[in-house]
Amino acid sequence: MNNKFKLVSFFSGCGGMDLGALGGFTFLNKRYKRNPIELVMASDLDSSIGELYNLNFKHKIICKDIKNITFDEIPSHEILTGGFPCQSFSVIAQNPKRLGYKDEKGKLFFELCKVLKNKKPKVFIAENVKGILSANKGEAFPLILNEFEKAGYYVTYKVLNAAHFGIPQKRERVFIVGFKNKTTKKKFSFPLPTTLENPVALLHVIEDHKIVESKYFFSKKAVDGLLKTKNIKIMNKGRDQDINMPCNTVTAHLAKVSLNSTDPVLKFNGKYRMFTPREVARIQSFPEEFELLDSKTTNYKALGNAVPPVLMWHVTNAVIKALN
Repeated sequence: MNNKFKLVSFFSGCGGMDLGALGGFTFLNKRYKRNPIELVMASDLDSSIGELYNLNFKHKIICKDIKNITFDEIPSHEILTGGFPCQSFSVIAQNPKRLGYKDEKGKLFFELCKVLKNKKPKVFIAENVKGILSANKGEAFPLILNEFEKAGYYVTYKVLNAAHFGIPQKRERVFIVGFKNKTTKKKFSFPLPTTLENPVALLHVIEDHKIVESKYFFSKKAVDGLLKTKNIKIMNKGRDQDINMPCNTVTAHLAKVSLNSTDPVLKFNGKYRMFTPREVARIQSFPEEFELLDSKTTNYKALGNAVPPVLMWHVTNAVIKALN
């Protein structure tokens, strides 16, 4: 274990970032090798999603608010990861402008920075939605980067599309990587796309419609109602998925998907249906052996919020190369 990098993860969810960082799994017949990493702590506030995490990892998650975790509870580590909540940031009208927050979730980013200042890992990997770049008319993100820098890190970032890395989903996310050592940061570069010209099609991960349970299909009444509105034109522009292309982004809202929502659905012989939880797991690049809960709602929420493990695997590999 001495030659492994110890990793602590916050906002761990069902473990997409953790699984990707650890490696040692197979997705669509491709093996993603085990990385020299030891997971020493994982944390998330949601205990129901924590149950899903614990089904799949030997190291059990701590279901606790990050604000209530003391520094003494956090083991020493070289790598810190976390997809911190972003929906609560606001830029306070001050001179100079400072990063503020609208509610409790906005405070969580600052808690992450506090951990970095206290534990001083060699590197952190943070993930967030692409919209964070334009939040508050583009004013919030530079301030977020500045907070990471004030924590003592040399920071870089890039928008990565999951579809460019062997994942059957068009999912753009911002990855922020910060190194404690300036020389190490100069050695780092984000991974290059592997399937830019030949993306993986959705058809490789969906079930045969004939064997999918009827509860996943929309009723005739729902379809007829859609046909009477102009929404059908919107459907044909993106929600009804082309299975020969990567899927549109799956989200945590899939448990409540409707034909009037923005979430992707499938169409077969005039029938519309939602994705099954297992299909969502595959769209997110979780391996087949990743176990799911009996709760459909929890599965959708956890998987929709997750970082695709394969994408995280590529980012982690690039980080390890720089550290070595």
